[in-house]
Parts: sequence; structure tokens; C-alpha cells
Amino acid sequence: MADLPMTLAIDLSDHQARALSEAAARLQISESELAAAAVRDLIAQPAADFDAAAHRVLEKNADLYRRLD
Repeated sequence: MADLPMTLAIDLSDHQARALSEAAARLQISESELAAAAVRDLIAQPAADFDAAAHRVLEKNADLYRRLD
């Protein structure tokens, strides 16, 4: 079975969106290319590192996730 690309939609605060745009501009790539690279880098980490990083992100944003429910 061939790998199919996945498309994600993410919600960013104004501050986060601005930071993403600025970083992408510095690197001369699109925001979506930068976001995809960040995700690829995160999931390429060894499992223990990925789990720790994912846990930190989930804890940091727990209140936001509760409000989105």
C-alpha cells in the first residue's frame, strides 16, 4: 500500500502565526513547509524523546484543549 500524504489544519494564536511567518520568511520557505518540517523532525526523534516532547506539548496546552471541547 502506498503512503498517502496527510493534510492537517492547525489553530495558532496570532502570536504563534506571526512567529511562524517570520521564521518561514527568514528561511525563505512557506509557512506550511516550515510546519511540515517541524512535524517531520518531531516524529523522527527516538520514541522516548518523542513521547517526552509530546507530553510537554499536551501539558502546556491542556487548558486550551479543554476550552476547545
